[in-house]
Amino acid sequence: MYKNYIFDLYGTLVDIRTNENKVSLWKNMANIFAMHGAYYTPTELKETYQKLVDEQIKKVPPEKYTTTPEPQIEYVFQNMFSQKGVEADMPLAIATGKTFRALSLKFIRLYDGVPELFDAIEAHGGNAYLLSNAQRIFTEPEIRRLGIYDRFKAVLISSDEGCAKPDINFYKLILDRYDLDPKESIMIGNDYRTDIQGSHNAGLDSLYIHTAISPKIAGDCPAKYKVMNGNVYDVIKTLFG
Repeated sequence: MYKNYIFDLYGTLVDIRTNENKVSLWKNMANIFAMHGAYYTPTELKETYQKLVDEQIKKVPPEKYTTTPEPQIEYVFQNMFSQKGVEADMPLAIATGKTFRALSLKFIRLYDGVPELFDAIEAHGGNAYLLSNAQRIFTEPEIRRLGIYDRFKAVLISSDEGCAKPDINFYKLILDRYDLDPKESIMIGNDYRTDIQGSHNAGLDSLYIHTAISPKIAGDCPAKYKVMNGNVYDVIKTLFG
Protein backbone atom coordinates (compact mmCIF):
# COMPACT_ATOMS: atom_id res chain seq x y z
CA MET A 1 0.00 0.00 0.00
CA TYR A 2 1.31 3.42 -0.93
CA LYS A 3 1.04 6.67 1.03
CA ASN A 4 1.42 9.05 -1.88
CA TYR A 5 -0.45 8.85 -5.19
CA ILE A 6 1.01 11.22 -7.78
CA PHE A 7 -1.30 11.80 -10.73
CA ASP A 8 -1.01 13.02 -14.24
CA LEU A 9 -4.15 14.95 -15.20
CA TYR A 10 -5.19 15.04 -18.84
CA GLY A 11 -5.84 11.58 -20.22
CA THR A 12 -5.53 10.05 -16.75
CA LEU A 13 -8.21 11.69 -14.59
CA VAL A 14 -9.67 14.08 -17.14
CA ASP A 15 -10.92 13.36 -20.64
CA ILE A 16 -10.34 16.40 -22.82
CA ARG A 17 -10.30 17.34 -26.48
CA THR A 18 -8.95 20.62 -27.82
CA ASN A 19 -8.28 21.87 -31.33
CA GLU A 20 -5.82 24.73 -31.70
CA ASN A 21 -5.71 24.37 -35.49
CA LYS A 22 -9.30 25.18 -36.37
CA VAL A 23 -9.73 28.28 -38.50
CA SER A 24 -12.55 29.67 -36.37
CA LEU A 25 -10.29 29.79 -33.29
CA TRP A 26 -7.78 32.10 -34.92
CA LYS A 27 -10.48 34.22 -36.53
CA ASN A 28 -12.15 34.75 -33.16
CA MET A 29 -8.85 35.43 -31.42
CA ALA A 30 -7.91 37.97 -34.10
CA ASN A 31 -11.19 39.74 -33.37
CA ILE A 32 -10.45 39.74 -29.65
CA PHE A 33 -6.98 41.21 -30.15
CA ALA A 34 -8.45 43.82 -32.51
CA MET A 35 -10.89 44.90 -29.79
CA HIS A 36 -7.81 45.97 -27.81
CA GLY A 37 -6.11 47.67 -30.75
CA ALA A 38 -3.78 44.80 -31.73
CA TYR A 39 -4.56 44.07 -35.37
CA TYR A 40 -3.68 40.65 -36.76
CA THR A 41 -4.91 38.50 -39.58
CA PRO A 42 -5.83 35.03 -38.31
CA THR A 43 -2.86 33.46 -40.09
CA GLU A 44 -0.45 36.09 -38.80
CA LEU A 45 -1.78 35.61 -35.28
CA LYS A 46 -1.27 31.85 -35.36
CA GLU A 47 2.27 32.23 -36.71
CA THR A 48 3.13 34.88 -34.12
CA TYR A 49 1.76 32.70 -31.32
CA GLN A 50 3.98 29.76 -32.26
CA LYS A 51 7.01 31.98 -32.74
CA LEU A 52 6.56 33.55 -29.32
CA VAL A 53 5.99 30.18 -27.66
CA ASP A 54 9.34 29.03 -29.05
CA GLU A 55 11.00 32.24 -27.86
CA GLN A 56 9.51 31.88 -24.39
CA ILE A 57 10.83 28.32 -24.13
CA LYS A 58 14.34 29.63 -24.88
CA LYS A 59 14.00 32.12 -22.01
CA VAL A 60 13.55 29.42 -19.36
CA PRO A 61 16.66 29.47 -17.14
CA PRO A 62 18.72 26.32 -17.83
CA GLU A 63 19.04 25.54 -14.12
CA LYS A 64 15.30 24.89 -14.07
CA TYR A 65 15.40 21.81 -16.27
CA THR A 66 17.51 18.88 -17.39
CA THR A 67 15.82 17.99 -20.66
CA THR A 68 12.39 19.64 -20.91
CA PRO A 69 11.94 23.40 -20.42
CA GLU A 70 8.41 24.71 -19.91
CA PRO A 71 7.32 28.31 -20.59
CA GLN A 72 4.56 30.36 -19.00
CA ILE A 73 1.97 30.95 -21.69
CA GLU A 74 0.62 34.18 -20.22
CA TYR A 75 3.82 35.94 -21.26
CA VAL A 76 3.22 34.76 -24.82
CA PHE A 77 -0.19 36.45 -24.89
CA GLN A 78 1.25 39.58 -23.33
CA ASN A 79 3.96 39.69 -26.00
CA MET A 80 1.38 39.18 -28.73
CA PHE A 81 -0.13 42.51 -27.72
CA SER A 82 3.26 44.22 -27.51
CA GLN A 83 4.14 43.03 -31.01
CA LYS A 84 1.42 45.39 -32.20
CA GLY A 85 2.37 48.27 -29.92
CA VAL A 86 -0.30 47.58 -27.30
CA GLU A 87 0.69 47.54 -23.64
CA ALA A 88 -1.18 44.72 -21.96
CA ASP A 89 -1.04 44.15 -18.22
CA MET A 90 -0.89 40.64 -16.85
CA PRO A 91 -4.63 40.39 -16.01
CA LEU A 92 -5.45 41.12 -19.66
CA ALA A 93 -2.85 38.62 -20.86
CA ILE A 94 -4.24 35.92 -18.57
CA ALA A 95 -7.84 36.67 -19.56
CA THR A 96 -6.88 36.46 -23.23
CA GLY A 97 -5.14 33.15 -22.62
CA LYS A 98 -8.18 31.75 -20.85
CA THR A 99 -10.37 32.86 -23.74
CA PHE A 100 -8.03 31.10 -26.15
CA ARG A 101 -8.35 27.91 -24.13
CA ALA A 102 -12.13 28.14 -23.93
CA LEU A 103 -12.44 28.66 -27.69
CA SER A 104 -10.15 25.72 -28.46
CA LEU A 105 -11.97 23.35 -26.11
CA LYS A 106 -14.28 20.71 -27.56
CA PHE A 107 -15.13 19.10 -24.23
CA ILE A 108 -13.71 18.36 -20.80
CA ARG A 109 -14.97 15.90 -18.20
CA LEU A 110 -13.84 13.52 -15.50
CA TYR A 111 -13.48 9.88 -16.39
CA ASP A 112 -16.00 7.64 -14.68
CA GLY A 113 -14.64 6.42 -11.36
CA VAL A 114 -12.38 9.38 -10.58
CA PRO A 115 -14.31 10.57 -7.48
CA GLU A 116 -14.37 7.00 -6.23
CA LEU A 117 -10.61 6.72 -6.77
CA PHE A 118 -10.01 9.78 -4.59
CA ASP A 119 -12.39 8.33 -2.00
CA ALA A 120 -10.42 5.07 -1.95
CA ILE A 121 -7.11 6.88 -1.49
CA GLU A 122 -8.50 8.88 1.42
CA ALA A 123 -10.13 5.79 2.96
CA HIS A 124 -6.74 4.06 2.99
CA GLY A 125 -4.97 7.02 4.58
CA GLY A 126 -3.21 8.16 1.43
CA ASN A 127 -2.69 11.54 -0.17
CA ALA A 128 -3.16 12.53 -3.80
CA TYR A 129 -0.79 14.89 -5.60
CA LEU A 130 -0.97 16.37 -9.06
CA LEU A 131 2.08 16.56 -11.33
CA SER A 132 0.88 17.94 -14.64
CA ASN A 133 2.48 19.12 -17.85
CA ALA A 134 0.18 22.08 -18.28
CA GLN A 135 -0.35 25.80 -18.03
CA ARG A 136 -1.56 27.15 -14.69
CA ILE A 137 -3.92 29.67 -16.33
CA PHE A 138 -5.69 26.81 -18.14
CA THR A 139 -5.46 23.95 -15.68
CA GLU A 140 -6.35 25.47 -12.32
CA PRO A 141 -9.73 26.82 -13.53
CA GLU A 142 -10.45 23.49 -15.22
CA ILE A 143 -9.79 21.30 -12.18
CA ARG A 144 -11.72 23.70 -9.97
CA ARG A 145 -14.61 23.52 -12.44
CA LEU A 146 -14.46 19.72 -12.33
CA GLY A 147 -14.51 19.73 -8.52
CA ILE A 148 -11.20 17.96 -7.91
CA TYR A 149 -8.80 20.78 -7.02
CA ASP A 150 -9.29 20.25 -3.30
CA ARG A 151 -8.85 16.49 -3.60
CA PHE A 152 -5.10 17.03 -4.05
CA LYS A 153 -2.77 17.66 -1.15
CA ALA A 154 -0.61 19.65 -3.57
CA VAL A 155 -0.79 20.71 -7.21
CA LEU A 156 2.41 21.09 -9.25
CA ILE A 157 2.05 22.44 -12.77
CA SER A 158 4.95 22.53 -15.18
CA SER A 159 4.47 26.15 -16.25
CA ASP A 160 5.11 27.26 -12.66
CA GLU A 161 8.32 25.28 -12.36
CA GLY A 162 10.04 25.78 -15.73
CA CYS A 163 10.32 22.06 -16.41
CA ALA A 164 8.02 19.26 -17.46
CA LYS A 165 7.77 15.49 -17.37
CA PRO A 166 9.70 13.32 -18.12
CA ASP A 167 12.39 15.67 -16.82
CA ILE A 168 13.73 14.14 -13.61
CA ASN A 169 13.92 17.65 -12.10
CA PHE A 170 10.12 17.86 -12.12
CA TYR A 171 9.85 14.57 -10.24
CA LYS A 172 12.54 15.63 -7.78
CA LEU A 173 10.60 18.83 -7.12
CA ILE A 174 7.52 17.07 -5.83
CA LEU A 175 9.51 14.48 -3.86
CA ASP A 176 11.76 17.08 -2.21
CA ARG A 177 9.21 19.85 -1.70
CA TYR A 178 6.76 17.60 0.14
CA ASP A 179 9.32 15.20 1.63
CA LEU A 180 7.84 12.18 -0.13
CA ASP A 181 9.58 8.83 0.18
CA PRO A 182 9.83 7.34 -3.33
CA LYS A 183 9.31 3.88 -1.87
CA GLU A 184 5.95 5.00 -0.48
CA SER A 185 4.89 6.80 -3.66
CA ILE A 186 3.40 5.80 -7.01
CA MET A 187 2.95 7.72 -10.25
CA ILE A 188 -0.29 7.17 -12.14
CA GLY A 189 -0.48 8.32 -15.74
CA ASN A 190 -1.49 7.56 -19.29
CA ASP A 191 1.74 8.45 -21.13
CA TYR A 192 4.37 5.70 -21.31
CA ARG A 193 7.19 8.22 -21.77
CA THR A 194 6.43 11.29 -19.65
CA ASP A 195 4.60 9.52 -16.81
CA ILE A 196 6.06 6.01 -16.75
CA GLN A 197 9.61 6.30 -18.03
CA GLY A 198 10.02 9.62 -16.24
CA SER A 199 8.85 8.34 -12.87
CA HIS A 200 10.88 5.15 -13.29
CA ASN A 201 14.02 7.26 -13.76
CA ALA A 202 13.11 9.10 -10.55
CA GLY A 203 12.89 5.83 -8.61
CA LEU A 204 9.10 5.61 -8.40
CA ASP A 205 6.71 2.74 -8.96
CA SER A 206 4.03 3.53 -11.50
CA LEU A 207 0.64 2.54 -12.80
CA TYR A 208 0.01 2.99 -16.50
CA ILE A 209 -3.58 3.51 -17.64
CA HIS A 210 -4.17 3.40 -21.38
CA THR A 211 -6.92 5.78 -22.47
CA ALA A 212 -8.21 7.01 -25.79
CA ILE A 213 -5.78 9.94 -25.81
CA SER A 214 -2.72 8.00 -24.67
CA PRO A 215 0.23 8.26 -27.05
CA LYS A 216 1.03 5.04 -28.87
CA ILE A 217 3.57 3.03 -26.90
CA ALA A 218 6.74 3.16 -28.96
CA GLY A 219 9.29 2.26 -26.31
CA ASP A 220 9.72 0.70 -22.89
CA CYS A 221 6.80 1.09 -20.49
CA PRO A 222 8.30 0.02 -17.15
CA ALA A 223 5.10 0.30 -15.12
CA LYS A 224 4.61 -1.95 -12.11
CA TYR A 225 0.90 -2.05 -12.91
CA LYS A 226 -0.97 -1.65 -16.19
CA VAL A 227 -4.65 -0.99 -16.84
CA MET A 228 -5.01 -1.22 -20.59
CA ASN A 229 -8.77 -0.71 -20.87
CA GLY A 230 -8.86 2.86 -19.55
CA ASN A 231 -11.22 1.86 -16.73
CA VAL A 232 -10.60 3.90 -13.58
CA TYR A 233 -12.57 1.37 -11.53
CA ASP A 234 -9.94 -1.19 -12.51
CA VAL A 235 -7.29 1.21 -11.22
CA ILE A 236 -9.08 1.17 -7.87
CA LYS A 237 -9.16 -2.64 -7.86
CA THR A 238 -5.50 -2.84 -8.82
CA LEU A 239 -4.36 -0.50 -6.09
CA PHE A 240 -6.74 -1.41 -3.30
CA GLY A 241 -8.18 -4.83 -4.11
